[in-house]
Amino acid sequence: MRFIHMADIHLGAVPDKGKPWSAKRTEEIETTFYRLLQEAGHQGVDLVLIAGDVFHRPPTKRELKELNYRLEAIAPAQVVMMAGNHDHIGENSNYRGFPWAENVHFFSREQMDVTYIESLDTWIYGLSYEHREIKEPLYDRVHPLDKPGYHILLAHGGDEKHIPVQRKALMAAGFDYVALGHIHKPEIISDKMAYAGALEPIDRLDMGARGYIYGEITNRGTRIQFCPASCREYREMVLESDTDMTSGEMEQWLQQQIHIEGDKHIYNVVLKGYRDTDIVYQPDRLARMGNVVSVRDETLPWFDFERLYNENSENLIGMFIKKVYQMPMDEHRREQILSYGLQAMYHGRGGMNS
Repeated sequence: MRFIHMADIHLGAVPDKGKPWSAKRTEEIETTFYRLLQEAGHQGVDLVLIAGDVFHRPPTKRELKELNYRLEAIAPAQVVMMAGNHDHIGENSNYRGFPWAENVHFFSREQMDVTYIESLDTWIYGLSYEHREIKEPLYDRVHPLDKPGYHILLAHGGDEKHIPVQRKALMAAGFDYVALGHIHKPEIISDKMAYAGALEPIDRLDMGARGYIYGEITNRGTRIQFCPASCREYREMVLESDTDMTSGEMEQWLQQQIHIEGDKHIYNVVLKGYRDTDIVYQPDRLARMGNVVSVRDETLPWFDFERLYNENSENLIGMFIKKVYQMPMDEHRREQILSYGLQAMYHGRGGMNS
C-alpha cells in the first residue's frame, strides 16, 4: 500500500502579513496542497493521511465544499483526516455534520475512534480537536486492535498544551505507522513514525525545506521518505561584517547573496562580525533589499581594548575596561559589553581623544 502523509496545511493563513509577498503566500499554500492532491490521484497513491490543521482557523462551508470536491476528485484514493487545534471543531463548527465524499474519512470527535478501509485492509485510528488546547496525553494508551491488516495512527500534538506525546511508548505501541502533525518541522523519528511538518512554511521560524512524507507498507514492513514540496523556503542568511565595510556595501552584498541563493526564498538576515565605530547599519533599508522578513544586527563596534586601557588607565574608560575584565563571563559576552559601553562613551564625549 502506498500512502502520502501531510499535515499543517493551514489553508487561509496569511504569512508575513503586511509584507509585499504576503497575499501571494496565501495563494501558494492552497496551490501546493491542491497540486499534491492531484499528483497523488494521477500516480495511483492508495491513501492520503492529513494529520490536522488543514485550515488556519475554523473553516467556512464554502471552504469545506471546495476541499471535499478536491478530495473526491482523487478517488479511488482514500483520504483520512482530522481537525487540529487551529481548525478545531467548536460548538458551531461547519465540520459538524458535513457530508463528506465516499472516499473521505473524517474523525469528528475528541475521542479515539477507528475506521476500517476494506479495499486497503487497513485500520486507521484517530480523533479530532474539539478545543483549542488538549493537555491530556490522549495517545498514551492507544494500541492497535488484534485484527489482521495494517494499522495506522493519525495524531496531532507533541507539546504540553496540545496532546503531549511519549515518543518511545508510541513507537512501541505496535502500529505499522504513526502519522504525526502539529510540529511544523519535518522529522522522521523511525520508519514507522514521523512528523510530516507543514506542507508550506507558515512563518519566519519555519526555516528549511517543507513538504510531505511518502511511504509504502507491505508485509515486509514500512518504508518512508521526506519529499520537499514547498514553493519557497524561509532561510537564515548570515553576513559577516568587517571594519572597512560601509552601510552601502552591506546593502549591496545582501542583494548579491539573495540573488545567488534564490530570489524566491524569504530571508531572516543576521549581521555578525565587527564594524567601524562610525558605521551604523540600517535594518529598515536592508529589509527592502528583497524578500527579507527580519534583520538582526549582532555586529560589534571594533576597539583595540588593550591600547585604550593603556592610554586611559587612570580615567573612567580605563576603569570601565578593567572592571569588565574582572567580571566572570565568556569572551563573546565580554566583548559585547566592552564594545557597546565604549561606543556609548565615545559618542558621549564626541570621540575618544576629545
